[in-house]
Amino acid sequence: MKYGFGVDLGGTTVKIVFFTQEGELLFKWEIPTNIENNGSGILPDIAASLGSFMAEKGVAREDILGIGIGVPGAVTGDGVVHICDNLGWGVVNVQEELGGLTGFRVVAGNDATVAALGECWKGGGQGCRNMVMITLGTGVGGGMVVGGNVLMGAHGAGGEIGHMVLNRAETESCGCGKKGCVEQYCSATGIVRLMKKHLQSTPYRSVLQGREFACKDVFDAAAGGDIPAVEVLEQVYAYLGEFIANICCVIDPEVVVLGGGVSKAGAPLLEGVERHFAHYAYHACTETEFVQAALGNDAGVYGAFRLLLI
Repeated sequence: MKYGFGVDLGGTTVKIVFFTQEGELLFKWEIPTNIENNGSGILPDIAASLGSFMAEKGVAREDILGIGIGVPGAVTGDGVVHICDNLGWGVVNVQEELGGLTGFRVVAGNDATVAALGECWKGGGQGCRNMVMITLGTGVGGGMVVGGNVLMGAHGAGGEIGHMVLNRAETESCGCGKKGCVEQYCSATGIVRLMKKHLQSTPYRSVLQGREFACKDVFDAAAGGDIPAVEVLEQVYAYLGEFIANICCVIDPEVVVLGGGVSKAGAPLLEGVERHFAHYAYHACTETEFVQAALGNDAGVYGAFRLLLI
């Protein structure tokens, strides 16, 4: 039996999983992400944790296939991260450095892209070879699997779909510096922004007026029949439907997986997006299936390990 490690490197914690070659999760643990001294201790800490685990469990080195790792930044095909601000990194060759520290084969990828690969392998897109995953959280991220392989791109930016421009008339700037990005309308923060703007002009009374609220509150209000909340979410569904239809013209996936905190809205979100997608989609893509992500926070470690096997 062969084994390997999947590592999901985040800004606060590093999630590590020990897998069988078939993808059975055997052990899972976390260590803190040490971002002091420009993150110079992150990879040594990971190597030390893996070494301690192997010694404790009596795992033989010859039984290890290697280490797959997802990193929150643009990662090129040779495993080089080109600037990762929240880790303090500039240019870091993750594959070379972690490989040198452990003596194992290392394969690295962008964390969102790797999460998509995990969902395609063991989650909502299981059994597919062409899949798009869209994560709707504080921002909008995603990843694409084409022919069973993760799409990284020439500069490691494949899947940065949250920064496709939807509205050229937008006057406010996105966090990336552009204006009118998907993230400004379809993320949790974007939905709250739209709701606050709508409350300034709508003639209808809303339960959200006069108080602070989160994205979930907008969905809850809409579920209760709150007209302004229903109107804003209809706008969000239209943006998402158009956005996803454009992606599908390029990728033509079997399945679109929706993940992230916003996806917990469940059926209302899926139904709303599908309705608008049907309006905007190219006719050959209209049978694309929409599903909710299934792996939650484990998608990244599953996908990271999967990198070793393809």
